[in-house]
Amino acid sequence: QVQLVESGGGLVQAGGSLRLSCAASGNVFRGRNVMGWYRQAPGKQRELVADMFSGGRRNYADTVKGRFTISRDNDKNTVYLRMNGLKPEDTAVYYCNWRFLEHNYWGQGTQETVSS
Repeated sequence: QVQLVESGGGLVQAGGSLRLSCAASGNVFRGRNVMGWYRQAPGKQRELVADMFSGGRRNYADTVKGRFTISRDNDKNTVYLRMNGLKPEDTAVYYCNWRFLEHNYWGQGTQETVSS
């Protein structure tokens, strides 16, 4: 089992910034794994925001490229998401994700609201 604890969500005005953090604990493999962030807005499907392999490769959704930056500290098993230039359409519940082969775990989610 892997436990994921998220922090950093909240309310921010459009154009503002937030940083999300997610710490993984438990049976965390030191090998190749992927940590990332997904989000789900009301009435919409959960979608990938960004993820990062333990080796450093990053993927971003087109809607956040140039505004969001994902990073991770492998020694701390922690992934971060720096979000700049926030827009009302970024409002969603943000979920941390950890996966390795067939193992796939989710955090409980943190609400982020961007006011116009």
